Amino acid sequence: MSLRGGDPEEIGGYPLEARLGSGGMGTVFLGRTASGRPVAIKLIHQQFADDEEFRIRFRQEVAAARRVSGAFTAAVIDADHEAEHPWMATAFIEGHTLAQRIAKHGPIGGAELRTLAIGLTEALRDIHRAGVVHRDLKPSNVVLSPEGPRVIDFGISRATDQQTLTMTGRVIGTPPFMSPEQLQAPRGVGPRSDVFSLGTLLVYAATGQGPFDADSPYMTAYQVVHEAPSLGAVPTVLRSVVEPCLSKDPENRPSADELLVRLRDLPSDLGGPAGAGGGCPTRETDTQHHLSADDTPSPGAPPGPAETDGHPHTGTLIGRHLRRRWRPVLAAAVAVAAIAGGATLMRTGSSDEPGGTGGEGGNVAATGSAALPHRFEPWKKTVLGGRPDIPDELRCLTRGDAVYCGGGGVVAARLRASDGSRVWTEKSPGVPVQGMHLVGATDDTVLGYRFAAEDAPGDPATEVVAIDADKGKELWSVPSGAQSTAVTGRTQDAVVVGSTVVTVDASNTRLEARSAHSGAVAWRQPFPAGTQCSPVPSGARLYAMCAPTTEVSATDVRHPTLHVVDLDSGTLGRSIALKGPAQPVGTDEDGLVLLHRDEKRLVSVGYDGVLRVGRDSHKVTYSRLPKTYAGTPGMADGSVFVSGQTGLVTAFDPATGRKKWSRQTGVEGVSGPVGGDDGTLYFSSASGRVVALPARGGAPLWTTNPRAEGLAGETNASPRLVVAGRVVFVAAAENTVFSFDTTKPPKSG
Repeated sequence: MSLRGGDPEEIGGYPLEARLGSGGMGTVFLGRTASGRPVAIKLIHQQFADDEEFRIRFRQEVAAARRVSGAFTAAVIDADHEAEHPWMATAFIEGHTLAQRIAKHGPIGGAELRTLAIGLTEALRDIHRAGVVHRDLKPSNVVLSPEGPRVIDFGISRATDQQTLTMTGRVIGTPPFMSPEQLQAPRGVGPRSDVFSLGTLLVYAATGQGPFDADSPYMTAYQVVHEAPSLGAVPTVLRSVVEPCLSKDPENRPSADELLVRLRDLPSDLGGPAGAGGGCPTRETDTQHHLSADDTPSPGAPPGPAETDGHPHTGTLIGRHLRRRWRPVLAAAVAVAAIAGGATLMRTGSSDEPGGTGGEGGNVAATGSAALPHRFEPWKKTVLGGRPDIPDELRCLTRGDAVYCGGGGVVAARLRASDGSRVWTEKSPGVPVQGMHLVGATDDTVLGYRFAAEDAPGDPATEVVAIDADKGKELWSVPSGAQSTAVTGRTQDAVVVGSTVVTVDASNTRLEARSAHSGAVAWRQPFPAGTQCSPVPSGARLYAMCAPTTEVSATDVRHPTLHVVDLDSGTLGRSIALKGPAQPVGTDEDGLVLLHRDEKRLVSVGYDGVLRVGRDSHKVTYSRLPKTYAGTPGMADGSVFVSGQTGLVTAFDPATGRKKWSRQTGVEGVSGPVGGDDGTLYFSSASGRVVALPARGGAPLWTTNPRAEGLAGETNASPRLVVAGRVVFVAAAENTVFSFDTTKPPKSG
């Protein structure tokens, strides 16, 4: 992993730490930004620096990667294609490539195969929506990150609105995964060529072999153009979907959008290879011929993907606990949105606890005797004013017969609980900040965030806005700070406690308390010297969580402290030292509960311990978790939960860190949990899928179909649903809000 003699010490101002991979066209190094964020830097080999055709290719690669970077790719951080030695820096994504996964463990089957298929198809769909054709989809260009599959290496991609580079006399690509038209007429390939490659990729994932494998690249290319694919070992249910992708005629192949619809209809468990009892291990030599010379990792490099042209195991610190403005393609969104059919009983759950049982029987609905809203019927509405280019932006809460939703391009909107009809909407003109949704509500006031329009630089960048709950008229507003994520791991610069709203001032120097309705200032409390703080509600109590300013600036909070805040005067209690970095997740009967973040991981959302701060004694206890768990944390019904991006939900005892149970829900990217009055826990995804689990044991009760075309959503997201008696109100992508009776969950989307 170390640098070699002759390797540069820095590239483009980024100090280098290690050589990660090297290929025929470039070498990839591990570098660091000024704030310590790891990046993968691809440096083009010297012999190509004077090749004008290659420089054009590299410039196209950078442009294509920028167009789609974020949700499904390694986001481009910096690049210089005009440098003496061109280079590009991308986010560092942790994970093995699909090629490495198959070589080590053999074919993929069951629910994992379905999840991979849908994740890759969503990735391809969004790449095509960005106007880019990848042209080199292959196993070594797919990284299986903890947050879902990522498609990498746009070295021979092109934008559909650009002229194709001639590449005189050369056919560029990887024959086992190229389309017939790419082999015969490479200048004319379009999005359906990528669909063909995706089909070959899925066959390879399911069987460990490509559908056109032969003894030489030349014979393989011949088979691609002239012969039928070999699909005998592909699981039967997947074969019917993959086969049309491998049509020789591009016009007969489905688009990525059409393919995604077909994949969603597949059962949750695709089984193993056809004719076998499960995935058969594949000999390493069976997969090596799929790898090009550009896929060679450096000796001593850490385990992880060796990307084409040296794109490495690009471990990502997505966000690094720092909030940032959303972009049209979200860097924090994830490329997995596996979807199962109907509100059916899920039998995939398994418990690691003694006596754990999976669900059995027919559909089981959550029970509840609470009354429904007057004349309630299930509904689905779009909250106008949101930004369709920003998924996962809305969050809602309920007060009486009102449903208040805000986030993205909406400060707040009021809907009727009975039918979802709109009462009023207050819009926000600017680009929202990731994770900042609705602030809260009282009986007569709802509070949200407003972001300044990009053409109004004189306006406050972020404001907390109070709106009259009945009339929808603005009551008051105040500029707000925007730094709490670095301190607490959550975006929470304003909170409502009782009838008071507590904010961080615009200069990030103090807490301010106001009457939620009138805006009258109750007190202002400066942060302790040399610290930055964020308000943390805990039931009727308020804490200030603080960290040294130097650690906040370096995005490396190791020594956070807590202070009890006197709600009448704002006076801060004594400092309570915490083992950091720590993230508040909820409150139990004994006090505030936080999760300790594992900063040894290269992903930003791993948790390895649980802390509890006593309600009265303020004594801090710390318990290690059985291992590091990656995902979205939450707390309900006295338990701490971490929801993984693949749908695995794990429950812990906050007092001991002991794992209570673990269940595979099959709903990827879930946030939550939210507890119902009857002990049922609800989790939901950005696509609007909801899964219900009992707090005891976690055996899934039911799950629903998707209700919106959403990504799996941001990791570490706040809950997307709220429960009021028997009714669940769910906020999903595309500014969608819908409701249903939990005793009658919807059976179709």
